[in-house]
Amino acid sequence: MSVEQYQSTFIQEQFASRIGGSNYGKDTNIYKFEKIKRAKAAAKKAHPDVELIDMGVGEPDEMADAGIVAKLAEEAAKPENRGYADNGIPEFKAAAAKYLKEVFSVDGIDAESEVLHTIGAKPALAMLPTVFINPGDVTIMTVPGYPVMGTHTKYLGGEVYNIKLTKENNFLPDIEAIPEDISKRAKLLYLNYPNNPTGAAATVEFFEKVIAWAKKYNVVVVHDAPYAALTYDGVKPFSFLSVPGAKDVGVELHSLSKSFNMTGWRIGFIAGNPLIVKAFGDVKDNSDSGQFIAIQKAAAYGLNNPQITEAISAKYSRRHNMLVAALNEIGFRAEKPKGSFFLYVEAPKGIVGGQRFESAEDFSQYLIREKLISTVPWEDAGKFVRFSVTFIAQGETEEARVIDEIKRRLTDVQFEF
Repeated sequence: MSVEQYQSTFIQEQFASRIGGSNYGKDTNIYKFEKIKRAKAAAKKAHPDVELIDMGVGEPDEMADAGIVAKLAEEAAKPENRGYADNGIPEFKAAAAKYLKEVFSVDGIDAESEVLHTIGAKPALAMLPTVFINPGDVTIMTVPGYPVMGTHTKYLGGEVYNIKLTKENNFLPDIEAIPEDISKRAKLLYLNYPNNPTGAAATVEFFEKVIAWAKKYNVVVVHDAPYAALTYDGVKPFSFLSVPGAKDVGVELHSLSKSFNMTGWRIGFIAGNPLIVKAFGDVKDNSDSGQFIAIQKAAAYGLNNPQITEAISAKYSRRHNMLVAALNEIGFRAEKPKGSFFLYVEAPKGIVGGQRFESAEDFSQYLIREKLISTVPWEDAGKFVRFSVTFIAQGETEEARVIDEIKRRLTDVQFEF
């Protein structure tokens, strides 16, 4: 029986309204990333002999460190690691607290009561609204940004209020511009620095302002920090929890996906306010049975060896330098981020004497179709495209070749900015 035939059965009427109700599966809108996927497939089919340079990928291009992989193999062979992990093992929690202290200068994190492992940051973002949101409550989300916590807020009957990240405000949300009635109804504020997709970094002063605002309005702050250890040019990794008062109002999510090349391993942790961590643990206990203990032990090895991330950061910093220089020579106004592996640049208005780009998506689709360069468009607060320096390249010579090839492909036309 086809999907269309199933849609005519009673099952079509049973879907929850949160995913579309009786109209589930009938929406003809195409998700942004699906459009990119289709455009890449079409471009490769039309130009099978031309290399497609994928600058849109939001995950590392290399495997985890050999020491981490070896630790997994060692621990996976031990029978005592075969069972349920539930809310995690003490060894991983201790490593996470030590990591926060040594890398981010976060003092006073109690590994027992203020840290829990997560099966990556995404499930944690999905679970946190269940801890706090009742129908009618508000979650404040930044746009552009990662939408998961807002999606689950809506699932629970809550509302989402979006605050824009603009170039004029250094891609930091203007907390003071949030309407009074929204601030009073809000339960959660989502922040993410270094930021996806803008690459912007937060400051102590900004977080101090956030903490004061959160205390005034009794709002819980969730700081999503998967890129926090990926910083450049002498900038020290910076944690929300290192700012006095942060633990009074919120928690921080860390992930080993980006900082240790462990995306598929699905391991991270939540740390901060002990009451929030405890409540999160209760929800988590009813959502999963914990990550494989061998993975937790391998992750603890990684957290105890932060020099692994320092080497990864050095590679991304080098690639950022080359990409920024190449784009600026072409006419873009690219600025190296202080963290993350994303470069966020304004899309051109068009090609001199030729095609106009009415949206960032127009430009992104042009790059894929005509230049076989994949990026991700963002329209939430201006016309921007996101380049990622996680493109496939083995070694510095190959990295330089890829950047030179991008520059070559983009210099046979003149862009208008």
